[in-house]
Amino acid sequence: MELSEKRLAMDLTCCPLASQDWSCLLLVASFVGAFGSSFLYGYNLSVVNAPTPYIKAFYNESWERRHGHPIDPDTLTLLWSVTVSIFAIGGLVGTLMVKLIGKVLGRKYTLLVNNGFAISAALLMACSLQAGAFEMLIVGRFIMGVDGGISLSVLPMYLNEISPKEIRGALGQVTAIFICIGVFTGQLLGLPELLGKESTWPYLFGVIAVPALVQLVSLPFLPESPRFLLFEKHDQAGAEKAFQTFLGKEDVSREVEEVLAESRVQRNIQLVSVLELLRSPFVRWQVITVIVTMACYQLCGLNAIWFYTNSIFGKAGISPEKIPYITLSTGGIETLAAIFSGLVIERLGRRPLLIGGFGLMALFFGIITITLTFQDHAPWIPYLSIVCILAIIASFCSGPGGIPFILTGEFFQQSQRPAAFIIAGTVNWLSNFAVGLLFPFIQKSLDTYCFLVFATICLTGAVYFYFVLPETKNRTFAEISQAFAKRNKAIPPEENTNSAASDAKVTRRPEPDPASTLDNYTKNGIV
Repeated sequence: MELSEKRLAMDLTCCPLASQDWSCLLLVASFVGAFGSSFLYGYNLSVVNAPTPYIKAFYNESWERRHGHPIDPDTLTLLWSVTVSIFAIGGLVGTLMVKLIGKVLGRKYTLLVNNGFAISAALLMACSLQAGAFEMLIVGRFIMGVDGGISLSVLPMYLNEISPKEIRGALGQVTAIFICIGVFTGQLLGLPELLGKESTWPYLFGVIAVPALVQLVSLPFLPESPRFLLFEKHDQAGAEKAFQTFLGKEDVSREVEEVLAESRVQRNIQLVSVLELLRSPFVRWQVITVIVTMACYQLCGLNAIWFYTNSIFGKAGISPEKIPYITLSTGGIETLAAIFSGLVIERLGRRPLLIGGFGLMALFFGIITITLTFQDHAPWIPYLSIVCILAIIASFCSGPGGIPFILTGEFFQQSQRPAAFIIAGTVNWLSNFAVGLLFPFIQKSLDTYCFLVFATICLTGAVYFYFVLPETKNRTFAEISQAFAKRNKAIPPEENTNSAASDAKVTRRPEPDPASTLDNYTKNGIV
């Protein structure tokens, strides 16, 4: 009878189809956080595509009304380029704001405050046509970029810190899944039957306010990150309660002790600055790996795929009016591949998915270069190009699309994590801006051979990860730090000092060789 009551209590606390680690509130926190954050990032990547001709016409009308003559084509191109690329500039600004805001507000309240940027941006962009001011659309895109920069730094940190290590990778993939759902939603709402018309395109941008409002009214009822409460607020009771809420169980002693062990090691350490993190020899290879990962994430050539999609579909004989509907298949493939990655990441690990994803992208980039070069030689070749497009998108979303955000959170200790996300976000947004700025010139000079450039980047990334990246699946943050210690050729002094003092106090015996001890512990499954 007692056993049945315990089972009933667990069933009420946890979802029926979830494992012991997957409580309902953990899922709610991840979905609400991602819906108001990474979903909006993905949505803003694709929402500008469908209304492009109407926005350009709006720019021309506004210019003619003010100056008495139509806008110069070069000026129009410049204004449109600024409209698209200023999103990345805003993202960089948002990333640089994260450490200051996060230190004061914490993870949860930073996400809540960030909704203010999304709602104000939605109002500016939705009212720009009625006000006759294209500057409102540009400023709104910049503010939306600030929202994206904060979201893609704080959300992965929040999910990383609320999840047990056994499902940390799967929960971290929620960020990538909602980016893909956002891209797909932007494509769907941009159809002419919905909001992709001349009279309704401002509502495409007004929709942004809905996810922000959902997060604004939902997230206050969820706890703050327990690691933030314990490390930075020194609130052990609050951290225990947060763990109990997220994990759906009363006994959270193992999780609290794991955090306390890390806290004891770093008890005299303040939050590390970006410059200190870049200079530290103890995390040198973690920083290098994050930079390489984020650079490859943006420079791998997915933007080139979007550029060529319509022309490849046209070559395959698909009529222009049907192409927007066929393009929806790319967003669907993205979402399915990201969900697949979330389901298998805790079985396969981060390393195989990342290496395999970049390796397959390099392979299919090579194939699509051949098919586009010889597409007029046989009627079936354009269809092979379509298959390559879908394969590249699936390969990207199955690993490289989400794992970079997970690794950034896993590589660093609590005191280093905000600075690490600033570095990762800066590389991410600068690379995004560079792609938007340079890709037209690369495409113009190399044409379809531009895919060979991206194949080289993907292959280089796969080789780097094969030789450098350790597996982080089901490992604590301290164990991941130890995995890099040999390559860094340096052990953090606070770990050395504390472990040595503990050994001397407890054993009063000579210290064993650290390398052999770690090897013996590993063989016996103790670490």
